[in-house]
Amino acid sequence: MDRHRVEQIRRELNKRRRQYGVTRDRKVEETFFEQDGGENFVFESDPNESIHPLFKKEVFFMKIFISAILVLLIAIIFQSPSQKMEEARAGIKKTFEREFQFAVVADWYEEKFGQPLALFPVQSDSKRESQQESFAMPVTGKILEPFSEEQQGIIMETGTEAKVEAISAGTVTFAGKKEGIGNTVIIQHSDYSETWYGKLEHISVKSLEKVKAGQIIGTVSSGEDRETGEFYFAIKQHDTFIDPIQVMKFE
Repeated sequence: MDRHRVEQIRRELNKRRRQYGVTRDRKVEETFFEQDGGENFVFESDPNESIHPLFKKEVFFMKIFISAILVLLIAIIFQSPSQKMEEARAGIKKTFEREFQFAVVADWYEEKFGQPLALFPVQSDSKRESQQESFAMPVTGKILEPFSEEQQGIIMETGTEAKVEAISAGTVTFAGKKEGIGNTVIIQHSDYSETWYGKLEHISVKSLEKVKAGQIIGTVSSGEDRETGEFYFAIKQHDTFIDPIQVMKFE
């Protein structure tokens, strides 16, 4: 195929793209160029005109424009001395302070598209758990200190090096040290609740890891006598800690 014919086809394709608003597709263009003289003619597109097929310039700039307007509105609300804006300011602050619901988004995505989000580590067992499942006990033991507003959870006495299990499937949103309860794992569940597992000797999971009900997430720390284990457990529902005894049966 001669160079003149290549340029003619290129101009025709560009004309059709502008006419119908179609983005550039390299594979479609290359189908116009057949073998010539036993060798493949290589079509080199203009790098300045190369557009990703998923990119929509109009949509992109519209999103930027809307985002800029939202930022401007929020700035005006917080700069305004009017008391009428106080309710709006409080609502915006509450929204930004609320934790992102990883577990809820992940479950919705899997239900709609059948595959987990790439953000989360994929388990070796690809079968999706049934959402109808009962709570598993985090650990076997007895309650030493009951729930209180100050403590926001319970303290349990267990056997030494007892393994701690997730009470329900969810996503780990925190795995590290917390003031007052030491090594802690926080798991977010699809019903917007969180479970906190504190006073751990070892942590077996990582942040953003998806866990199953009954999966081991760590081991309890040693008690003061070194002959028993000590464990902290709490449940948070919609930003409020509740007494675990109200929703679970303990010994």
